[in-house]
Amino acid sequence: MSDAAGEKDVVVETLFPEIANLYGDHANIRYLKLCMPEAEYVEDSLSGEPYFAAHKPDMIYMGPMTERGQELIIEKLQPYRARIEELIGEGVLFLITGNAMEVFWDAIENEDGSRIEGLHIFHYTARRDMFHRYNSAVMGKFEDMTLVGFKSQFTLSYGDNSKEFLYEVTKGDGLNREHKLEGVRRNRFMGTYTIGPILLLNPDFALYIQRQLGAAKPHLVYERAMRDAYEERVRQYESTEFVLL
Repeated sequence: MSDAAGEKDVVVETLFPEIANLYGDHANIRYLKLCMPEAEYVEDSLSGEPYFAAHKPDMIYMGPMTERGQELIIEKLQPYRARIEELIGEGVLFLITGNAMEVFWDAIENEDGSRIEGLHIFHYTARRDMFHRYNSAVMGKFEDMTLVGFKSQFTLSYGDNSKEFLYEVTKGDGLNREHKLEGVRRNRFMGTYTIGPILLLNPDFALYIQRQLGAAKPHLVYERAMRDAYEERVRQYESTEFVLL
């Protein structure tokens, strides 16, 4: 992380927003810009070299994409696999939402048994079922806060994340329908199927991300409206039996 007195030296990098932009999740970055306007925001294009290849950003963000988008991004990032592992080891903050985290898996399997090799950074396998979309609300415990959000995906993931999960699910499912541990967390890499966008739905998590980036005085734009909506959503989730579609 930049050793800065203020936020002006913080660099937030977004990977390939031209295709990693489903479900409105790019609003995570748009909202962060409102809360930390002094930071520098870099957007990588598929046609160019990622910023992280030659620099060390403070945060890397990537959001959900189509299945074809996953394949294009895996191909793009393969030459930088060792660099990504290095940045994870050095404590760069990653926030990876929706099916974007599957890019970092060992593989994505299709219904016909064919296999798309991932970056092999996390040892999980995603299995596609393009005829059955998995839709659900989700709620769980992350450190001392309750997270809420949604899931909408054609894949479920399999593997043992018991030593590196992001949060424990209290309503809904984790990586798959038989699992209550959601996402992955290694050092400061955080990946989750949870969409929403997660920073807009979870005010305390938005503050947590700002603190992780070294904000001296983290704050929330539209805080009262965010907290009212969050508290109502928590009440609804706690009183509702989830129906998975």
